[in-house]
Amino acid sequence: MKKTVLTLALCAAVSAGAQVVNVGGIERVNLPEDAATQVAAVSPAGDYLLLSTDTHQGLTKLDLATGERTVITNAPGAGYNVRISDDGNNIVYRQTSINDKKLRQTAVQNYNVATRATEQLVKPTRDMKKVQASALKKATMAYATQNYELMVNVDGKARQLTPLGAGKRYIWVSLSPNGEKVLFFVSGDAAYVCNIDGTGLQKLGMLHAAKWLDDNIVVGMNDKDNGEVYTSSEIVAVNLQGQRQVLTGNDMIAMFPQCGGDKIAFTTDAGEVYMINLTK
Repeated sequence: MKKTVLTLALCAAVSAGAQVVNVGGIERVNLPEDAATQVAAVSPAGDYLLLSTDTHQGLTKLDLATGERTVITNAPGAGYNVRISDDGNNIVYRQTSINDKKLRQTAVQNYNVATRATEQLVKPTRDMKKVQASALKKATMAYATQNYELMVNVDGKARQLTPLGAGKRYIWVSLSPNGEKVLFFVSGDAAYVCNIDGTGLQKLGMLHAAKWLDDNIVVGMNDKDNGEVYTSSEIVAVNLQGQRQVLTGNDMIAMFPQCGGDKIAFTTDAGEVYMINLTK
């Protein structure tokens, strides 16, 4: 079987400012023909990717060692906010549909990697709190509502946070691996981190679609466009001490990073997928 990850000759990442992570190299992932090119998630061990379309349709598991492709679902919405269990054995995803009243509803499915069996965790519903609780499966969770409100849920009790005051639009919300901090982006402003009670606000600067790498480092993209297409974009790592490191060069438009283990996967505007390998 052919190896899925191709080592590039030019594998050195560009470093701007302080060193936040150690980059061992950047590799291009050899995608199967007709495969979706948006990385939805990286497994915790970094041994497989989940691919979806740029509209979050469908979900495909790609084994990075063997190149084996497994179609999990073709359902709409499956690639949005997909979750992988810590052991990599269960994949929890959403499935959107339209009911008889022309209203959008969401179900939650669990896919078992070993058995390839799918189980419905939540029947189609318009109750997004129920969807969030099932999808995240944590006592503490953080999310944005459909009205862009910032919410945390601790032991079943939901609470709205307003660390920058009322009236802000919160997107790209996620909880740190240790459950102590919330990462979010305020539309028209910047990325921030705060404690789960809303205190300890830290501004991280311009960082779109950011994800936690670990409890101290987040990875996102610094992108620009002309109103129609992306003109530039780079993958950036920022730690909670305020240090910032650019991980990709200006020879590609690198977007929408996903983190798993010691790897960061991202997509380019050319429909390619790359992997940043980190070292200790």
